[in-house]
Amino acid sequence: MSGLTVTDLHAHHARAEVLRGVDLEVKDGRLACVLGPSGCGKSTLLRIIAGFHHATTGTVTVGDRVLDDGRRRERAEKRRIGFVPQDGALFPHLTAAANIGFGLPRGERAARVPELLELVGLAGLGDRHPHQLSGGQQQRVALARALAPRPELLLLDEPFSALDAALRVELRTEVAAALRRAGATAVLVTHDVDEALAFADLVAVMRDGRIVQSGAPDDLFHRPADAHVARALGEANLLPATLADGRAATPLGALPVDSAAPANGRATVLLRPRQLRVTDSRDGVDAPGTLLGQVAAVHFRGHDFRVELTPAPGSGVDAPLVAYTDTAPPPPGTDVLITATGTAHPLPATSDAASSPVADTLTAGDTPARDHATVDGH
Repeated sequence: MSGLTVTDLHAHHARAEVLRGVDLEVKDGRLACVLGPSGCGKSTLLRIIAGFHHATTGTVTVGDRVLDDGRRRERAEKRRIGFVPQDGALFPHLTAAANIGFGLPRGERAARVPELLELVGLAGLGDRHPHQLSGGQQQRVALARALAPRPELLLLDEPFSALDAALRVELRTEVAAALRRAGATAVLVTHDVDEALAFADLVAVMRDGRIVQSGAPDDLFHRPADAHVARALGEANLLPATLADGRAATPLGALPVDSAAPANGRATVLLRPRQLRVTDSRDGVDAPGTLLGQVAAVHFRGHDFRVELTPAPGSGVDAPLVAYTDTAPPPPGTDVLITATGTAHPLPATSDAASSPVADTLTAGDTPARDHATVDGH
């Protein structure tokens, strides 16, 4: 068994506390992702697991082996943990095959290296040097090298961040498939929302040195614990609501809630942009549950349109709303009717309900760059 367990982990850089009681469990053979903005501590967490940084207190366990408990620390080279850095860090004077086999006993290389080249989709390219490979191919060599000694755990420190968007999507899909074929237990650190949701079986959202929520990607996306987690996983429309009898009374009408709601009373509810429908007010029907607004901006994104909406004064919604639609929406300046579909997810009532729906969102590959906080993932 090679599952990872991190318990009440604290760590410092000089006198500054970076990790403040991190708890994380990754079961054997699962792919996990730690998602968070710059400075939240996720790279420090990865380095402690790898043995490159010391914990102050807390424990790190892989399988039944305690690697770090704040007092005793197993050396990095003995931890049986593979590490894939951002840049791959290949030896430029060695071929792909030689890079992969570098840490293996000579007697194992003849059988193991071709097997790994096949696993990462580079069969027949073992004789090429790094400068003869594309950026994506170089990262696959780095992955194969990390897998070569059959580590109990694989750590990936934003290995796709230097690639262009199309290649990043292709490579992360291939890497996830290769890791699952190998039965590897892996932890990926990233600030890219799309990457986290597409890659992992388990996503852990990190903020201010703590993991604030973890779970399956679909569960976290639709049922975040609070407004900050909601925005960390994508654009979020947060509306004031009153809960009663399993329904939420909102400025967009009464909506069913998606899970066991807190006690009846005031709350904030989450609606994702795909749940909003926009109709030209001249063509629509102003029925109960319809909110009057105006189109503020439209962004064509190839696969859909992103529509920024300004609710009418007195509507009960002070912040702008965001909708995604597959069909061309009315142009900016058009008065529109806004309706909601599906269920609402209740959150604790906070002042965040009036905040911009994009204020705290991390980088996502399918939204305009200006609509997200730019972070570098350390």
